[in-house]
Amino acid sequence: MNKKEKKQKVLGILQTNARITAVEIAERLMLEREDVEAIIKDSETKKEIHGYYTLISPDALDDKQVNALIEVNVSPEREHGFDHIARKISKFPQVTDLMLVSGTYDLILTVKGESLHDVADFVATKLAPMDGIKGHSTHFILKKYKEAGFQLDDDEEYERLNVTL
Repeated sequence: MNKKEKKQKVLGILQTNARITAVEIAERLMLEREDVEAIIKDSETKKEIHGYYTLISPDALDDKQVNALIEVNVSPEREHGFDHIARKISKFPQVTDLMLVSGTYDLILTVKGESLHDVADFVATKLAPMDGIKGHSTHFILKKYKEAGFQLDDDEEYERLNVTL
């Protein structure tokens, strides 16, 4: 396995389980622990690893925050395209995710707020008035079934409804 392949395999394992130790990764890939640690440290230094994330069931926390997906149309800027306005939007603490997408809208944001009103207030007072924003559509997230590749409702039994005529 060459250096690039080693790195790809180590990062792939970390992406699936950020809590796995360098020793466990080394054992899985039949590498030396020191090599795995060096790959991880180098990837953190180069900002290839931006952070570590723990996916927690919403029921486990008393977190009553409201999540929304907001689709946004923007006017790209000369010489900067979408990057300049995307950077400005990403600085708001309410914005947890921001992506440039193809299709009807240009950007999709994930936003958190304490209530529906907080999210609506963010859209009305901060997002919509920004220079370059042409339009937007807000979708409140009612329930998540899958996040980051993990089923969130594993214990739920599937029950087929009876068809009556």
